Amino acid sequence: MNSNGFLPGRFLSVVLFLLFLFSNFTAWAEAPAATVYNPKPAEGDLVLPMPEGAEMVFRRIKVPGSGFWGDQSRIIQIGDAGGGVFEGLQRTQISGSFPSGNENGWELILAKYELTKGQYAAVMGMDGLLAASGDPEDKKIPTLEGRARRDALMGPLTFVSHQDIGEFIRRYNQWLFDPAHPQRLAAIPRIDGAPGFLRLPTEDEWEYCARGGINAIQAGTFNDKLPFAAAETNEYAWHLGNAKHRLRPVGLRKADVQGLHDLFGNAQEMTSGLFRPEIWQGKPGGVAVRGGSVSTPPGELRSSLRAELDAYAWNADAKRVEERRSFNTGARLAIGANVVVNTTQRAQLEKEYEAYKAELRRTMPVGRTLDNLVAQASVQLGSVDPFLDRLMRENESLREPLKTVQAMLDKARERLELAQRESARSLAQDAARNGVNLSVFLSRLQRLATTLKMAQELAATSTRYQEQVAAVEKSMGELEGNLQEQLQGYKDKIGTLGEYEKAYMDYAFQQLEAKEMTKRERLVLSLVKLHAAAFADQRRADGDAWLQEYRKRFEAFSDS
Repeated sequence: MNSNGFLPGRFLSVVLFLLFLFSNFTAWAEAPAATVYNPKPAEGDLVLPMPEGAEMVFRRIKVPGSGFWGDQSRIIQIGDAGGGVFEGLQRTQISGSFPSGNENGWELILAKYELTKGQYAAVMGMDGLLAASGDPEDKKIPTLEGRARRDALMGPLTFVSHQDIGEFIRRYNQWLFDPAHPQRLAAIPRIDGAPGFLRLPTEDEWEYCARGGINAIQAGTFNDKLPFAAAETNEYAWHLGNAKHRLRPVGLRKADVQGLHDLFGNAQEMTSGLFRPEIWQGKPGGVAVRGGSVSTPPGELRSSLRAELDAYAWNADAKRVEERRSFNTGARLAIGANVVVNTTQRAQLEKEYEAYKAELRRTMPVGRTLDNLVAQASVQLGSVDPFLDRLMRENESLREPLKTVQAMLDKARERLELAQRESARSLAQDAARNGVNLSVFLSRLQRLATTLKMAQELAATSTRYQEQVAAVEKSMGELEGNLQEQLQGYKDKIGTLGEYEKAYMDYAFQQLEAKEMTKRERLVLSLVKLHAAAFADQRRADGDAWLQEYRKRFEAFSDS
């Protein structure tokens, strides 16, 4: 230290450098190191051990609501009105497999990356990988060294059969549950003390995660086609445009908001369910796969994209059935749990179900028919008729009392019939109101677009018109937001109306068409009728196409 009490410059620099090292040492020490099994480590990673020192990394994905049976906040919409014929809009309840540990919430647990060749080899052995894989390039892996070997083993496991994936999961679970090594279960989630197990995710779990989960629900973007802007697709996915049919090591693209990598593109991923035309119904087929791959054009990537893997495929040339091995189909694991893990927990679920059944179940998708609750009641009443007829035939003394009961049931059916007609009429009327608002907003936007063009032309000659340009752009933005809100309401009502039987829809439109209407209202009603019929036929709410029809019909419309 010099006579003025200050440290010399060089010594001061050294001290500051040491202080910098000390202040950052803790952060450096705590930061997990990147590995071939976790190339992008992040806070919240759940890491399970594997044989040969390998690892598998998972992410905890929260689901909304509390309690086991769920509530209205867990109802989500899956599918895409503008997607393929196998992606019709559906409403379902998403559920978690494990309690989240606080706030009585739940979570599902999905692998952070696609299952890799290295992970498969760790469990099944290198010989097991070479025997299962139909990729001739994999035969070279034992001869590779250094980075080439690392990249090969970090590639998603593809070119193996659905049965091979099942055997891998069975063997990995057996290794984890080996009673001689209880430490292997230290990190695995539990429910009432029972550990979870490895499995493939269900289709609704996969799509919930792909759409951004609870983060997207809270942000109001859950129903978007993609959880990121289309212009950012290259940052999140390997697809036909940037990968040209060539698979890449996992984790090279950006993680989504939940920390998951490669949900879109790279390898399309097997799920646990059989492929059905409408997910929950229709002919059971092969294995449902999700996410698209390196062979999917970027414009076709979407959260709802699903395809069928013919696990047992007919080879027409060889005239034989083969286990399908696809170069671009792989898997991503999940951690699941049994619904009932012990008798005490079962009793609690049964107790909670009584309150759920009395209060919430009737409002959930599982408690509704394709029509509505009134239609469900009507069907149940109809099932009583044969029973009453038999009782009257077998018990002559009860004929008169039973006739009274029959008359009461007929009256109840009549009232239910009127209720369905009135409900359909009310829905059609509400949809028409949304439609009128849509048409008005479209007309205003058209006028504002003309005004904006004029203002921009004036602003090009003088800066004093810039404020006018900004004001018009602001008005257009607000109006566009209002239009989207009305469109959502329109889609919801058309979707509900389209689930009614044709007779009730016909009645609804007959009643509305008999009323005195303006020119605009009558034109809107014709579109409502058209769109309700389209939904009834296709079971899809194609909001984008419907909005374009409104634009076309009202492009040069005048109320006069």
